[in-house]
Amino acid sequence: MREFSVPPVVTVGDAANLTDPVWENAETAPDTVQFVRPTGAAQGPAWADVTCRQFRDEVAAVARGLVAAGIRPGDRIGLMSRTRYEWTLVDYAIWAAGGVTVPIYETSSAEQAAWILSDSGAVACVVETNAHATLLAGVRDRLPDLGQVWQIDLGGVDDLVAAGEQVDPAEIDRRRAGLRSSDVATIIYTSGTTGRPKGCVLTHRNMYADIANAVPVLPNLFNPGASTLLFLPLAHAFARLIQIGVVYARATMRHCADTKNLVAELQEFRPTFVLSVPRVFEKVYNAAKQKAEGDGKGGIFARAEQVAIAYSEALETSRGPGLALRAQHAVFDRLVYAKLRAALGGRCRDAISGGAPLGARLGHFFRGIGVTVLEGYGLTETAPAAAANLPSATRIGTVGRPLPGVSIRIEDDGEILISGDLIFQGYWHNDEATADVLTGDGWFRTGDLGQLDNDGYLTITGRKKEIIVTAGGKNVAPAVLEDQVRAHPLVSQCVVVGDRQPFIAALVTLDEEALPQWLESAGLPRDTPVEELRGHEALRREVQKAVDVANQAVSKAEAIKVFRILPRDFTEATGELTPSLKVKRQVVHKTYAAEIADIYRR
Repeated sequence: MREFSVPPVVTVGDAANLTDPVWENAETAPDTVQFVRPTGAAQGPAWADVTCRQFRDEVAAVARGLVAAGIRPGDRIGLMSRTRYEWTLVDYAIWAAGGVTVPIYETSSAEQAAWILSDSGAVACVVETNAHATLLAGVRDRLPDLGQVWQIDLGGVDDLVAAGEQVDPAEIDRRRAGLRSSDVATIIYTSGTTGRPKGCVLTHRNMYADIANAVPVLPNLFNPGASTLLFLPLAHAFARLIQIGVVYARATMRHCADTKNLVAELQEFRPTFVLSVPRVFEKVYNAAKQKAEGDGKGGIFARAEQVAIAYSEALETSRGPGLALRAQHAVFDRLVYAKLRAALGGRCRDAISGGAPLGARLGHFFRGIGVTVLEGYGLTETAPAAAANLPSATRIGTVGRPLPGVSIRIEDDGEILISGDLIFQGYWHNDEATADVLTGDGWFRTGDLGQLDNDGYLTITGRKKEIIVTAGGKNVAPAVLEDQVRAHPLVSQCVVVGDRQPFIAALVTLDEEALPQWLESAGLPRDTPVEELRGHEALRREVQKAVDVANQAVSKAEAIKVFRILPRDFTEATGELTPSLKVKRQVVHKTYAAEIADIYRR
């Protein structure tokens, strides 16, 4: 057993709550721009600044509307919307009124939304669109506790503000003063890669302690001059933490509701840092590589990639990059790297990645081009950030060291346990599930497997429940293989199979954006369906290259012996991906049971 702890920088008091920074910012820096929001005006600028004072006033106004609607301290309120300014405004207003926010992914099905609202006992809900309102109307008969529903697109926020004018502003001051850090702030339902989603109960202290201790060690990300474009769903705890961090540090944030506009908005807003999941970084890299090859500059890109990785690796040595490497890096910075940074707006020098492993290759590549991707680790149950690489302490290939106030322990079986003020209170109305993950002395069993080195850097090696045991008794962690296969530009997803089978195999899906260019280079029509390509010799050779690279990372008994190219990619709509783009293995195994069975008929 190995354990590593970092003492807290900030201790959250009993009377603190997440709205405190909003009110403090309004007093100490009233004119600082906190958010940039769309104006909706037909003419004039499309975006408007929201200062710290304006944000406090808007939060208080919406909170008064919730009070007028009968919301009492402790009441749960659903929030179903894309990532937009109103999401953040309503979230803080719910807290200011003493309520509990219950996020719902805007892509959730009627069944999922009904379960979350019913299980949490939500008494009201804020939705964004007509589609959301219609979805909710279809399950109202199953939600006896649900009262009012406000729709953002139909002026629901304005309606709340108007209704709140009859409420004494001092009532919000009283409610805020009555909040304690031990009070519940939110119930976030797990994305459900296995079974029915469970509600993670997080208090104001859990989330406040997490961000208050993270901000001081991430000064070049979170500071009054920093800015970010948030495009991940705010229903996810990871994006929510960035929202709280921006407010806490008085940075500036703009929301991006539609990732189809992401590149244009990045170039327009020019953020200083971004938050993303590994798949987005993979796509940025793959798109750049494909474009270079399509323009006949594949050789230049390949050399630029080698130099970027070598340069980043040299930064971790005592001597640093040599003169020749620095010269090559300077040349490629003008030819290649500057263009890649321009795609992120030109000012972005830092990024945060989480939710899945990024991989050392991509980590070194991005740092080599001038964008340091700080990989971190956590779960919804840990509010969520438990460990992170820091600008002053980065070890690519790991998820960093515990953040201040966090202790991490590796059990004898390799499971990662975490303790600290960030650990959730348990699963809502599910004592049995809570007892399974919380030890008697307050440690949270993550279900993840990992290793701690002598300096406290954590490496994730897999999921305890995902370990495959072959018929020969070999334990195989699928993530090691899957990450390597996914690194190939043509590959979108990879799921390793082989539990109780004689050998390891893999199901592979193709990247729909990268495929047309490969088809063209292979002399095939760009719109050739994947179904017609699955047995194509040249395509299989290309995917085999990715498999061969992956197999170099494991023993012969763990290597992928057979792979199958699936006829389509995994999507959230078809049920194989969660909203945070994690693969639902059980769904994939069920959907492609016949494909898997056929592999082992050989």
